Amino acid sequence: MTASRPPGRPPLLPGLMHLGAGLLALACLAHVLWAGPVERPVALAFGALVALGELTRRTSAETREAAPLAAAGALAYALLGHVAGTPTHHGVAQTVTVVLAASLLGSVPHVARGRGPVPDQLARRVLTVAFAAVCFQPLSSRGVFVDGGGPAQALLLIALLVLTTLCDALLAAAAVHARTGWPFGPLLREELRGMVGITSAVCATGAVMALAVAVAGLWALPVFSVPLLLTQLSYRRYAAVRATYRQTIASLARATEIAGYTPAGHARRVAELSRAVGRDLGLSGAELTVLEYAALMHDIGQLSLVDPVPAGATACLPVPEQRRIALLGGAVVRQTGVDAAVAVVVERQADPCREQPVAARIVRAVNAYEEKSRDAGPGGGLTALEELRLATADDYAPEVVEALARVLSRGSLSVPAAG
Repeated sequence: MTASRPPGRPPLLPGLMHLGAGLLALACLAHVLWAGPVERPVALAFGALVALGELTRRTSAETREAAPLAAAGALAYALLGHVAGTPTHHGVAQTVTVVLAASLLGSVPHVARGRGPVPDQLARRVLTVAFAAVCFQPLSSRGVFVDGGGPAQALLLIALLVLTTLCDALLAAAAVHARTGWPFGPLLREELRGMVGITSAVCATGAVMALAVAVAGLWALPVFSVPLLLTQLSYRRYAAVRATYRQTIASLARATEIAGYTPAGHARRVAELSRAVGRDLGLSGAELTVLEYAALMHDIGQLSLVDPVPAGATACLPVPEQRRIALLGGAVVRQTGVDAAVAVVVERQADPCREQPVAARIVRAVNAYEEKSRDAGPGGGLTALEELRLATADDYAPEVVEALARVLSRGSLSVPAAG
């Protein structure tokens, strides 16, 4: 079993990221105070845009870009070289100062409600905006784009946005890896997949804003902000539908608990631990969603039993009985209209290990661990884990059991809490 991270010691990389962003912000602020701000109307306009984006921030923990309008406005200011044909001279220091000050100002109402931005998000914004500005502003101040630079400027903006997004993905994946110990490669792949969605929209909007302001002036900002605000509103509705969908699945999963077939909180604990194991094994976001839903509903087949299994412990039943309950559970899931992939995982959780999909292997191992350790008292978790290891030849996938051991070691091995 891998050693757990020493308790109480903060991860090194996020701390360095926060320190670097803080020192950079202080240096930029000192430079602006010493030299004085330039082009104040432009700074105020972009600062207001970033602050508005923060005010409309989404508070869901699962969103990839919580404040897309603020991110787009920050990138646009970093990549701004002209305003209505007039060259700008705000430079890197003022760019970072304006973006950070506006982000903090727009976050005040959220902080008052206890839902302020995560320090990682602010640090990443400072570092990525500084990176984009450092790459673009020196070239712009030297007049690289003055003579026939329209297409060249557009191509450079695209290249810089790609590099900036890659840097942001690296920072995000590295910070999560340092905090959780999840594999870096899958985390980075998940961040890069997000570039196809909201991240690409934010980058494209930022580039178009910078180009439009260069030609039409500051009036272009509200014109290009409205579509992103409408997109954000639509995404909020989509997120609300997804949240309702998940709550419906969780309610269905609790049917076995209400009927007395399984202990209270069993499905939730299995789902949480299964998702953590899936992350450790490098499953993607969509695969993790299917895994979580299947783990929530893995015992729903017990509703067809005339005589409940004692404590709902199906891991101790004969294999034919486990398969019968699993098949019945899959049939129930299909009738509820849930994704067919969830039904497949539920009905195959009792199949021979080598024939199971990865999600079914995870649900089977985690369910067995939770059942075996639930009433074992102190040290029950270690005993249950050892039993799973001894059965890896036939019943449980070795890689899943080892991933489970790593997850438990990071969170301190203990008996699952009841309820």
